Amino acid sequence: MNSVTIRNLLVRGMLAGLAAGLLALVVAYLLGEPKVDAAIAFEDAHSHEHGMEVVSRGLQSTAGLATGVLVYGVALGGIAALVFCFALGRIGRFGARTTAALLSGAALLVVYLVPFLKYPANPPAVGDPDTIGTRTALFFLMMLLGILLAVSATLLGRRLAPKLGNWNATVVAGAAFVVAIGLAYAFLPGYDNVPAGFPGTLLWEFRLSALAVQLVLWTAFGLVFGHLAERVVPARREAPAAEAAPAVS
Repeated sequence: MNSVTIRNLLVRGMLAGLAAGLLALVVAYLLGEPKVDAAIAFEDAHSHEHGMEVVSRGLQSTAGLATGVLVYGVALGGIAALVFCFALGRIGRFGARTTAALLSGAALLVVYLVPFLKYPANPPAVGDPDTIGTRTALFFLMMLLGILLAVSATLLGRRLAPKLGNWNATVVAGAAFVVAIGLAYAFLPGYDNVPAGFPGTLLWEFRLSALAVQLVLWTAFGLVFGHLAERVVPARREAPAAEAAPAVS
């Protein structure tokens, strides 16, 4: 790809990230914010310390939420577009739409789901404030391990494909990825800081809503970016037989 094509894909990736962020914002507001309000109510009812509210809850749940989700969507859209430029044609003979869909699914799995299963999102009142820095660092460490292991599994599958065939090589590489992630889960520390009396249903619903936001974000991005990228990188078409055949005098 030349620089103009990469720039066009980068712009389209950021636009697709913005569109996906808008949909994710709706899901976060409708599903996630009521759970946050319920968790804050629990915290207020069981805490004897009430500090001054620097930013009002109303502003946090509207303008603050919108800013965070949309900036997050645009940033990830730009990064994903650059990864798309590198991946197109290198992970198989896939077109732009299919590559975008595969990239979005892999990002959802590796960037979010892998660290989420080890260190799931917590609402207010859940988690020891003294460990928030450690838990955040471990989450990003798990994310980095997931990315590195996914790249390693992809390279392993490509090396095994000539000997085992594409299907068997994919199965072996996928199994190796799962085993490696399982070992990382086993060796990295875990944290269970749910306070006594906190509703388990509320915790479960909050985590499901957080997962739903990411699912909508990456699904929408894959569909929108795939459509936009196809206009920049059209599918290759074989020349008609009449044009491909040499002229006979």
